[in-house]
Amino acid sequence: MKAMLILIPGILFWGLGSPSGLDPNAYHLFLIFITVIISLVTRLFPMAVSVLIGLLFCVMANILTLKSALKGFSDSTTWLVVIAFLIAGSVIETGLGRRISLICILALGRTITGLGYAICLSELILGPVVPSNTARGGGILAPIVDSMSRSLKSTPKKNPKKAGEYLHLVGAHANLITAAMFLTGMAANPLVAKAASDIFQIEFDWFTWAKGSIVPGLIGLAGLPILIRFLSPPSTESIQPIRDKIREDFQSLGSWTYQEIVTASTLGFMLVLWSTKPIHGFGTTTVALLGLIIILITQSMTWTQMVKNYKAWDALIWLGGLLTLATGLKELGFISWFGNWVENGLIDVSAMSLLIALALIYFYSMYFFSMLTAHIVALAGTIFLVASHTDLNPFLIVGVIAYFSNLCGCLTNYSTGPIIIYFGNGYVKPFQWYKIGFLVSIYHLVVWIGIGSIWWRLIGWI
Repeated sequence: MKAMLILIPGILFWGLGSPSGLDPNAYHLFLIFITVIISLVTRLFPMAVSVLIGLLFCVMANILTLKSALKGFSDSTTWLVVIAFLIAGSVIETGLGRRISLICILALGRTITGLGYAICLSELILGPVVPSNTARGGGILAPIVDSMSRSLKSTPKKNPKKAGEYLHLVGAHANLITAAMFLTGMAANPLVAKAASDIFQIEFDWFTWAKGSIVPGLIGLAGLPILIRFLSPPSTESIQPIRDKIREDFQSLGSWTYQEIVTASTLGFMLVLWSTKPIHGFGTTTVALLGLIIILITQSMTWTQMVKNYKAWDALIWLGGLLTLATGLKELGFISWFGNWVENGLIDVSAMSLLIALALIYFYSMYFFSMLTAHIVALAGTIFLVASHTDLNPFLIVGVIAYFSNLCGCLTNYSTGPIIIYFGNGYVKPFQWYKIGFLVSIYHLVVWIGIGSIWWRLIGWI
């Protein structure tokens, strides 16, 4: 019955016929696309299942050929995410991610605010190389944050405000900032880059993404622990117990293993290549594939271990399918038809005012979505299309939407995997989470629109 409720709007509009000037196939594909998005938002089925159903319907309705329906699975954007997931598995399985986090905590965690900065630094180091913000925040850091809180005698039921609430809020919001800073910081970020390529014909690659985000991102991370301390002041006085426990945990890891050394060296090599693309010309996916091959041939992680990483293959299905649907809308003429319709309605609206209005709508519409991926798929391309009819630099338009695609997750306790995990630990009450989330959203707007605009002017985006 729930599935039928999702299908009813599409069935009704299907029977109404396509608008004037729009190819019927394009109109029907759009209805299928919207139905898939509704399914993603409601989470009635797993993402991959929803996408596969949509693709099957496209083929059976003769909207797309089977060959066209499978096109997205060969896209380099899809494989960037798959390869990055496989490499991230090596970071987690070898223990490198946990070691990096403990090193940061030992180095900076001398006060409760220092622990906040240690969490931010751990996120910053892991952000470029662990593309699943859920794996990074929920799988690596959230358990450490929970353990630190309990070591400071702060539990969800007893003294949550002593330390646990503060540390969990810092961890959750730091995760979103690092997800925004890198193309490989969140699994759905390449969808934004792909939409930029389709609509603006520009390459918003790893280097470009990081170039635009590095200054506002670092400033945002630097101010976050202080902001959260003001919004949710911890009452703990001494963190010596946590330092003793972290030191014990770190010592229990022993010396660096061969697998950790190889993985860390490979990740560093990949970051250097991603950052120097203007020199050598290797694409983001090519560099990721090179890193994966190095890890495999050095046996830092075996292929048998890697193929067990179901998240990579799940991402292959849902991301490849969504790219097929989005590309189909362009090839069948829906994008151009919608663009002409929008252009006719944009009269006497300044370009910058339009971009700011669209960015704010995009940011705060996250209240109505239960996952960042569905939010991106549903709205990012549409906003690009609307803004494409202005004379603004396309890199500015893409950058604002790309970064806001992750930062907007601060608003709710259900926006993305790590947020759900941090909130689920029970240290922060729902009303407190919403209140602080809204205030953090204001902070993001000030940093990324205010300070960010100065930086974007310096790099030629404005």
